[in-house]
Amino acid sequence: MGIHYDYKSTKGIKLMEKQAKRERKLAEKKAKREAKEGPKKEKDREKALDTSKPITLDFLTNPDK
Repeated sequence: MGIHYDYKSTKGIKLMEKQAKRERKLAEKKAKREAKEGPKKEKDREKALDTSKPITLDFLTNPDK
């Protein structure tokens, strides 16, 4: 009876520990990846389309833009 009683009483605690461990590992991976790549560049955001301008056929077909 002791094994089953212990399992149910500590199940929530074990799940919280697993979740904390998983989040800690993900944070470590993210920090390692950011250190390796460096800070994200702002150039990616500049390439976004301006929502105030309408999209024309010339804009879509012109390779220079």
